[in-house]
Amino acid sequence: MEQTKALVNKIVAACQDKKAKNIVTIDMTNLIGSICQYFVVCEGNTPTQISAIADHVVDYVKKEAHERPITVDGLRESRWVGIDYGSVIVHVFLPELREFYDIENLWEDAVLEAIPDLD
Repeated sequence: MEQTKALVNKIVAACQDKKAKNIVTIDMTNLIGSICQYFVVCEGNTPTQISAIADHVVDYVKKEAHERPITVDGLRESRWVGIDYGSVIVHVFLPELREFYDIENLWEDAVLEAIPDLD
């Protein structure tokens, strides 16, 4: 559990490095049947920023936590990129897609934590 929370913290730091906005962690550790222990959800303003955030998360986590993702999906269009670390899944969205899919409310019994923007 501590290792997973440490991974979440590294992911959040990497997102903040690239100025991701509206970062939310979703703790699903107490939910039966959840697909992972945590989601980290954030957004970027453009596909270029989304790609930069996703690339930095992968590079930073590899360097700092020695973890590699199982898969990274969505980089081609960079409108919604998913990075799967097994116990943690990262979602990097364009704001309009994040609003449309509304992932935070799909897991209403989970514990959500909004991370303040750094700017």
